[in-house]
Amino acid sequence: MSKQEETRDRVLDLVESLAVGQPIPAERQLAVDLGVSRLTVRAALDELVRDGYLDRRHGSGTYVTEPKIAQPLTLTSFSDDMRRRGMAPASRTLELTTTLAGARLAHRLEVSPEARLVRVKRLRLADSRPMAMEVLHVPEVLVPGLTRSDFEDRSFYELLRDRYGIIIASGTQSIEPTVTNEEESEVLGVPLHTPAFLFERTTVSESGRIVEFVRSIYRGDRYRLVADLVPQRSRNGRSAGALRGPSVVAGERDGDHQDGAPAPHSRKRGKSPK
Repeated sequence: MSKQEETRDRVLDLVESLAVGQPIPAERQLAVDLGVSRLTVRAALDELVRDGYLDRRHGSGTYVTEPKIAQPLTLTSFSDDMRRRGMAPASRTLELTTTLAGARLAHRLEVSPEARLVRVKRLRLADSRPMAMEVLHVPEVLVPGLTRSDFEDRSFYELLRDRYGIIIASGTQSIEPTVTNEEESEVLGVPLHTPAFLFERTTVSESGRIVEFVRSIYRGDRYRLVADLVPQRSRNGRSAGALRGPSVVAGERDGDHQDGAPAPHSRKRGKSPK
């Protein structure tokens, strides 16, 4: 282990002993306490700031941040996920409109390009703090009479089940790193080009019909992704020597090329897609 790695681990031990919002000792004091150079301390702190454990405030000091929320790679609603963590989920509906599907969304939802969709943009909060901005598309025929207030402080999956008799059975989700654009930064209350996670999810009902396509921007400073890994088995039942977790796909996301959307790692900045 290098001197910087050892210093990082020792500072991290210190961080975990402090409460959120407390300052850590100054670089000079840490260098004396840990018996290393200030350059080594600074490099370790830079890494911990980048990883979200510390917040460096100009002219004030370096402070312990809130721990990131572990986001499991499972099919669950945001509301249920936050409640399991002892946090109060909430939603603020920013926009609800109807629109034609068009080629790209028609491909995602397996409907006609002329089909009408309900488009809902909402802010997801936990304990009144912004966590994610979500844009949801669902065929209008599945959710007649849907209003803005239906999304306030309620899980959409609960609404689908209780009012429309639609039970979500499965889904497919892709995740990639990105940065926030102007609108996302304003809604989430973060600086422009803040690191974030882009989630795109398609869900299917028990009847086998695609119900929704959701595009969400999660704050990178409040989330970390967690996946269960299990040995991948070969056809003869023996371990193939690999672990199966979330898959990684290079190149274009399925269907993106049909509407001129950018491939991963080349996401254009500007307005969110309509």
